[in-house]
Order: sequence, then C-alpha cells, then structure tokens
Amino acid sequence: MTQNTHTPMMQQYLAIKAQNPDYLLFYRMGDFYELFYDDAQKAAKLLDITLTARGKSGGAPIPMAGIPHHASESYLAKLVKLGESVAICEQIGDPATSKGPVERKVVRIITPGTLVEEALLEERSENLLAAIHQDRNDFAIAYLDAASGRFETTQLNTLDALIGELERLKPSELLVADASELAEQLPPSVRSTTTLRNYPHWHFDSESGRKRLIEQFGTQDLRAFGCEDKACVISAAGAILHYAQSMLQNSLPYITGLHYYRTDRVLVMDPTSRRNLEIDQNLSGGQHNTLLSILDKTATPMGSRLLRRWLNQPLQYSDELIHRQDAVETLFNSLIEEELRSLLKQIGDMERILSRVALNSARPRDLQQLGRAFNSLPQLQSLLKPMEAQRLNELAGNAGKYPHLAELLEKAIIDNPPVLLRDGGVIAEGYDAELDELRNLKHQAGDYLLQLEARERERTGISTLKVGYNRVHGYYIEITKAHSDSVPAEYIRRQTLKNQERYILPELKEFEDKILSAGEKALAREKWLYQQLLDKLNDELRALQASAQALSELDVLNNLAQQARLLNLCRPQLTQTPGIQIKQGRHLTVEALSSEPFIPNDIDFGDQRRLQIVTGPNMGGKSTFMRQTALITLMAFIGSFVPAETAEIGPVDRIFTRIGASDDLTSGRSTFMVEMTETANILLHASERSLILMDEVGRGTSTFDGLALALAIAEHIATRVKGYCLFATHYFELTALADRFDNTVNIHLDAIEHQDKIVFLHQVHEGPASQSYGLQVASLAGVPKSVIKAAKAHLHQLENQSVAQQQNTQPSGNPIQQFDLFTAPDPHLEALQQRLQEIDPNDLSPRQALEILFELKQFESQSD
Repeated sequence: MTQNTHTPMMQQYLAIKAQNPDYLLFYRMGDFYELFYDDAQKAAKLLDITLTARGKSGGAPIPMAGIPHHASESYLAKLVKLGESVAICEQIGDPATSKGPVERKVVRIITPGTLVEEALLEERSENLLAAIHQDRNDFAIAYLDAASGRFETTQLNTLDALIGELERLKPSELLVADASELAEQLPPSVRSTTTLRNYPHWHFDSESGRKRLIEQFGTQDLRAFGCEDKACVISAAGAILHYAQSMLQNSLPYITGLHYYRTDRVLVMDPTSRRNLEIDQNLSGGQHNTLLSILDKTATPMGSRLLRRWLNQPLQYSDELIHRQDAVETLFNSLIEEELRSLLKQIGDMERILSRVALNSARPRDLQQLGRAFNSLPQLQSLLKPMEAQRLNELAGNAGKYPHLAELLEKAIIDNPPVLLRDGGVIAEGYDAELDELRNLKHQAGDYLLQLEARERERTGISTLKVGYNRVHGYYIEITKAHSDSVPAEYIRRQTLKNQERYILPELKEFEDKILSAGEKALAREKWLYQQLLDKLNDELRALQASAQALSELDVLNNLAQQARLLNLCRPQLTQTPGIQIKQGRHLTVEALSSEPFIPNDIDFGDQRRLQIVTGPNMGGKSTFMRQTALITLMAFIGSFVPAETAEIGPVDRIFTRIGASDDLTSGRSTFMVEMTETANILLHASERSLILMDEVGRGTSTFDGLALALAIAEHIATRVKGYCLFATHYFELTALADRFDNTVNIHLDAIEHQDKIVFLHQVHEGPASQSYGLQVASLAGVPKSVIKAAKAHLHQLENQSVAQQQNTQPSGNPIQQFDLFTAPDPHLEALQQRLQEIDPNDLSPRQALEILFELKQFESQSD
C-alpha cells in the first residue's frame, strides 16, 4: 500500500511514526492522544482501553485507541512501569491558518531512564539512565539522574566490576553501543531490572563525546572533572548526554558538571552482600523491614535519596567521614534536630523542582514550593550559625540566602495556585498592571451583561428575556418563541432551540469581541510573565543547585542525629589501626520487629582473632549476630552513629556475605553451585581489610565433601586472606582450627534444654558450642512428634557408631565428634557412655566421686 492511498492526516501520522519506530506514538488530536495500527493494538492491551477503528485509510479499517490529554500522566506512568517508551506528538501549528492537517511534531520521548515528570517518578527513589562502554581492557559506566541533573562516571578494569556497579545502581535504562558485545555478557540479574537500549555506536565516539561534554559544561577541557585522559569514560558520558538531550528535546542546561568517582575509595559490597544485608530491599523484594526503612526519617525526598546512596556506597576511612560524624554529634548535642527538621520540611524536593525549572516545565505549585524554601533559609542559617562543626558551616554557606527570589515568588504567585498554567489564574493580582487591566475588563463583563439584560427587557417589554453565554456560540439574548413577535428588527438570529430563539445585537457582538480578546490577551500575558519567572530562576540555577545539594546533605545529617537519639546509638571511633571491637552491638531491624528485649553482643576482631568459628543451634541467633556486625560496620562508614555501647573500627575495604541458600534456575545453577560461586568470589577478592560473613558453607553437598570444603575454605581464609571473618558452621570439626592457627578462635551462641524444650539465649560466648539442638528446633517448627521420636532413635544409634581410629585422631579441645556412620559400634564405649549419663555430679560426695573415678579407670583398662 503506497503512502498516497492514505488520507492527508494518516500520511502525516505515518511519516512521524516512521521517524520513531521504536516508541508508542501519542498523536495529539484535539483533547485526545490517539494511537493507530500496531500501536493502538499494543496500547489497548497494556492499558486495558477500548480498541476501536477510525474509518478507513487505503481501503482498510484503521485500528485506533485513545486516551484523554488531561489524564495522560496516569497512562504514561503505567506504560513506563511496563518498560515501554512513548513519543509525544503535539500540534504546533494554528488550526485556524492551517491548510490540510495541522502541523505536528514529536516534542518529547518518554523512556524509563529519562523521566523528569513528577507524576512518573517515585519521590524517594532515584531513576537512572546509564551507559556502558569497553575500550580494550578498560570498562566505563556513566549514569545520569535526569530528574535532578546528577551526572557521574567511573572507569573499571574488569567486567565483573562493571556488572557489580550496574547491580548497585539498578538503572532503569541502559545504553550499549550496537556494535559492542557487552550486552551479551550482562547477567540476568542486570537484564531483568533494566530496559536495555542498543544505541548507534557512533554516539560512543570519544572525540564527539569530548566536544559534546565541553560544550555542555562551557569549559576548555575535562580536567576539572577528572576524566580528561579517560577516553572510555568520555565515550559513555557523551553517549548518555546525547541520548538524554534527544529524548527530552532540550539542551539540559541544568546538567552543569560530571563527577568522576573512584571505586577504590568506597567500601565495596557485591550484589549478594547487599541482598543478604537487606540494606534497602528485603529478601522478598520489598522495602519494608530494611536498614533504610529504620533509619530514613528524612524531612525531604531529596534527603531520602541521598541517604539511600550513602548506604549503598559507604566510604572507606577518610576525612569526609570524620566531618560527617562531627556534624552528627554537633547536631545531637545541640538539641535542635526537631526544629531543624521542621524548617527542612519547608524545602521540599528542591533538587527536582530546579530541574523542571531548567526544562521550563515547572508547574505553579513548584514555584510556590520554591518560594517557601527561600523563605525558610534565613531562619535555617540562624539556627546553624552557632554550630562549630566544619561540615555544618560549609553546608550553611552553600545553602545561601535568596531574599530577592523569595519576595519575587511571593508577590507573583497566588496562594494555592492551580495545578497547571494552562487556564491561567496563577499570577497574583497587583503583580503586573497590564494583566490586572485585562482581567478587569473580563470581570466587568458581568455587570455590563446585567445592565444590558435589564435595559432590553424594559425596551422590548419581554420579561423573560435573558442574556447568556456558552463556549460554542458566545454571548446571546434568549427569547421564548411565545414572544417571537415582539423581537426588535435589529436582533440577529444566532441559534434556534426547541422553545427558544437566541439572538445577537451588534453592541453585544462588539462587547463579545472585546471581552474574548481581553481573556486571550490576559492568558498570553500571564504565560509570558510566568516564563519571565522561570528565566529569573534559571539565571541563578547553578547556585540554587548547590543550595539544594547542601540542604539534602544537611537533611541526612540531621536525620542521623535524630535517629541516634531515638535508637540509642553511639558514635563509633574510626581508626587507622586494624581491628573491629564492638561492645553490646544490636541489629536495628530485628530489634524494631521483636516484641522481646533484644540481646546485645560483643565482637572483637584483632590480629589474634581474625577468623572466628561460630557454632550453636539453628535459630540461636548466629545469622542475626553476623549481620549486625556487618550493618554496624556499614553504618559507621556512612558517618552514622551505630547501635552499640561502644565501637572502634579500623580500615575496611569490602563487606562480603555468604548467607542462606538460593538457586539460580534461569542460569542453570543449583543451590550448591550458587554457594560455591559466591564463595569463590570472596576467596578471590577479599583482603586482610575485608569483613567476611560465611554461613554454613559446604552444607549443599555430601557430608564428607562439604566438611572437606568447609575446612579448606576456612584454612584459606586463616592463612592467606586473613580478613575479619565470622564463619558459622555445624561442622564441629572446624572448631579444631583454633588449635592450629594463632589468628583463629571459637565463639558460640548458647541455648538451654529443659524437658525436651529449648530456650535460645542469643548470647555470644567464647569457645565452641556443646550441641546443635537440631531435633528440638525441628519440634519447634511443628514436625510431627512421631517423626521427632523416630529421629531420636536414629540419632542415638548414629552417635553410638563411633570409630576408635577417629577417636584417637580427634584434636584435643573439641567436645563434639563427627561420627563415622559406616563402622560397627564399640560395646565398651557404649557402656561407658551409659554409665556417664547416670552420674549427677551435684549429688556426689567426695568419697563417691573418688570411687566413680576408679570405676571409670577400670572401664579404660577393659577397652584396651
């Protein structure tokens, strides 16, 4: 079918669609966005809207679906969540002067990674657009938060490191050069959480990227941003900037710089560790009962987003951390947190509002919010002035004061303005004389029409005569047909109804033209004045952005000070001396969820205590104890106070966790394979400054294979890695490692058994555990009593099948032996065990104890 067989309108539509084949095309027709052909069928299914047809074109029905223009945001939000992208095509021509279809063009392409509209974003979460690039052995990632203008990049030396950054950032949209093989190497964990976009490879050219970035930032080179000599980084950043400008159809003036960060200055956590520690997402994929949900009581959405970034990218030891701690302590001691929080609430999401100002898409209520923010700054400055902490002084200075902008917006914008500027009514009376004059003409219309109606009734003698107005026919005089004979000759019929006739007078027509013209001029004047406000704000955009950044950090620091008081946290001492010592540490999330008092515990890592073998019953608290150690360390390295009585923490470069059992069926990996892959990652990348949590390594395979692996892994950590490691296990043979290595100790969590029931003490003690209490835990879980009874019988039989050879080689100091299940029982040993069970030391006199000692000696001679 040729283009000429279509109607002119459909020819226009198809031409625009051909330029945007990868996007759903929202084609503006009056008060609706219409979709046609395949787009209509797809949108009808995704949005659950009616699929219909709009006549024929080229002899075939045209599938069509549409949505109201005024309700488009809710539909767009749904499509974006489904990973779809939408091209918005608006009418830009004047219908009154157009010959043929009104001129239209695409003014915005909405993609998952380029959202700036408030209704499409989660206010407390970032929405990132990322690009990755490979240049020989270098890998680069750049990412942009289009809603705030934050633009960052880094260079990495391995694909694994690149994937780790992607899994940390979780970009909504990811650009990869169409000629690159990188996309094929990305794991399902990345592909499943992002919209992958193959972008023409020429947009990743480093020279073009350099020119584009220099032009954007208005600089001679990129030295100020730390990436002048990093071609791979420039390629990725240049591609992102080009893509964002193309999608937003804007030069993006609010993107004023590029921050190059080094991953060797942050505390690294791999995706497994983030998941296991439930930092901002729980194991079920939700956001409840996470560390972030406990800590985040920030006053502003931008503060919340910053806190999330800090938690996901803690720093290694640095002056910046110490300055954060000083600021938190100063706020804590000053007792101004609540007053400061109240002022910060007036700031709102200044970061995102300024981006909309730069894009000329800020709404009236955005400007009203900015006015409130500017009004609160002087009081906030006064509150911070006495503070001695260096970081607080810096933030107060960067926050600035803008009394002229506060006064401007207060005068210009009415109280409680409408959501949109479209129909006017935003600019306050008294702000602009010309606008007031035009509005007065419109307001005077009511009085004039009442006077006209009274005069014409009297002149014509028609008491039921009415003067009215509608949007289609304008002003009119309405007379019932019963009085049609009394209508003056100068009345001109405008509309005939069932029982009435509507007329127009030359005088009324002249008035109508004047009033309607005044309304149009008033609206045009108001839109012009509004743009002037945006221009004045844009003149100071960079300073305002710096203010927003300072206020968001101040919000986080104040929030951490408040939480330090509410959650009974202490300031950790960060030192350059190796080791981790935590007194009475707690797990904040478990503590918040528990109805019982939380049992705090100590942890002591030093040169003589680097590998700690953790034993004890299931449900005894091993996992909680291990996780709280990592979470306390993490909190310390964002500058927060921590849940402990005291804490002294030396340098830590990474946190690793190998906790829990899960499979990866999409990649064909079993639970044990996943376990070994995670373990391999730890052994290959951990250092003596790493904090390592290992839980039940080796349990996914046979007893002897698992035991052998657990022993070898623990030995490797003790002798080669030498990191700070909590190694939880039910292989009691591992407790013998404390006798072999000077840097290894045993600790355990205890329980008490009473009448076949178990009470977990959740208290950490030195030395190995005495038993596992597996059957008691099974009973608590609801396993049928008949099964528990049978299990006890099997356990008794298995425990009696000890091996004399194994007994002789059993290391000293290990109270529990791993029995060989394939050797015949020793009757002498069985008798000895039975006799020992019958003895109660509390009931023995000294003489009786001596007699039993001789008796046991006789058992020994018999067994020999």
